[in-house]
Amino acid sequence: MVFWVQCKAVSFNHFGLSPEVVRGTQAMGFVEPTPIQLRAFPIVLAGKDLIGTAQTGTGKTAAFALPILTLLAKHGVRQSKDSQARHGTSPSDRRTGLPASLVLEPTRELAAQVETAFRDYGRFTDLRVALVHGGVGYGKQREALKRGVNILVATPGRLLDLLEQRALTLQSVKILVLDEVDRMLDMGFLPDVRRIVEKIPTERQTLLFSATLPPEIERLAAWVLRDPTLVEIGVRRSPAETVTHAVYPVAAEQKFDLLMALLERTNFDSVLIFCRTKQNADRVAHFLKHGQHAVAVLHSNRTQRERIEALEGFKSGKYEVMVATDIASRGLDIAGVSHVINYDVPEHPEDYVHRIGRTGRAQNVGDAFTLMSGHELSALQAIEHFIAQKIPRLKLDNFPYLYTALFEPESGTSARRAVGGGRTHRGYSFGRRR
Repeated sequence: MVFWVQCKAVSFNHFGLSPEVVRGTQAMGFVEPTPIQLRAFPIVLAGKDLIGTAQTGTGKTAAFALPILTLLAKHGVRQSKDSQARHGTSPSDRRTGLPASLVLEPTRELAAQVETAFRDYGRFTDLRVALVHGGVGYGKQREALKRGVNILVATPGRLLDLLEQRALTLQSVKILVLDEVDRMLDMGFLPDVRRIVEKIPTERQTLLFSATLPPEIERLAAWVLRDPTLVEIGVRRSPAETVTHAVYPVAAEQKFDLLMALLERTNFDSVLIFCRTKQNADRVAHFLKHGQHAVAVLHSNRTQRERIEALEGFKSGKYEVMVATDIASRGLDIAGVSHVINYDVPEHPEDYVHRIGRTGRAQNVGDAFTLMSGHELSALQAIEHFIAQKIPRLKLDNFPYLYTALFEPESGTSARRAVGGGRTHRGYSFGRRR
């Protein structure tokens, strides 16, 4: 079995995915399924409930999108009699225009990405996909629902609004996907998720995906799922090996000055800076703009138009720096980030792994720096305990540091010189990599 999973000869044609879905997947340039897809496809196509734990970048969206498109497609559906009975995929059901599948996402950006993925993979089917989320008007979303939808991708708040306004019903939902559930937990959405689930028939298939499974999510899973199969892929408690990471201790009042000095001395392609709060993100972005940096800002207080413009501008190179809260640490497809800087030490150790995982993707190398003041030491120690490794402490040459106890012997004597001192990692000097 292990050999079969690793065998490169396995293609998307091996699982009973409909020809239209396979064609759409190949049109996207995908040739071989990822490990999460290899294990999830048979489970989902068999109509079984699933709990999937997988990190960003493992192909998780396709793991549920491709079999859902197959199960709901009007033509070429291959499923067992039990699965047909469970999903009720008769032609009359599919023509009702009511959603047969609901995918819940914690943020607008993730919802938009998943909706786009469904459209791309299902381009050769006649299934209709719709997206509903907050931050924009109701008009176009209401119109899409009136035209009819087979697959609905939604954020919890806007979906509840539309349900209360009787703009749609969920009584036709046969496949429910709860995606990035740990992020929903962090954002306080689990009560909303429960309210939504209560409006969906109990005779359904449910797929739950989460990077971690804390007790709150385990309780939700026990309530919402029926005899689920657990699939664990690449559950990561440590940073990717392609990422070089380090901590820069600094007095709190000098943190921004150190950030500017690092940016000035670092040759980078693109930098993603994480702050704990929206207010701090706005403040850091404001000062960076005054420092002649092209900066985008991404957090939950930005309008949908501002978010889209920030993401597209950062991806295209219009902005060299993006300042964000943890809304950008999970799920968002941001390729080519050469450096991640934690302006604030993350509150939760898991967020550290997610944040610095924005660089060093697709086997590229990347650098991640964390600026740490004295009051953040305990948070950093929690991170080191979580990833089971000590993160190197570095000092920036010729920076006018104020005295801080962080430079006492425990950290100071082991600190290596950086940037001006020619620090090297993996055989390259600390500077721009092209």
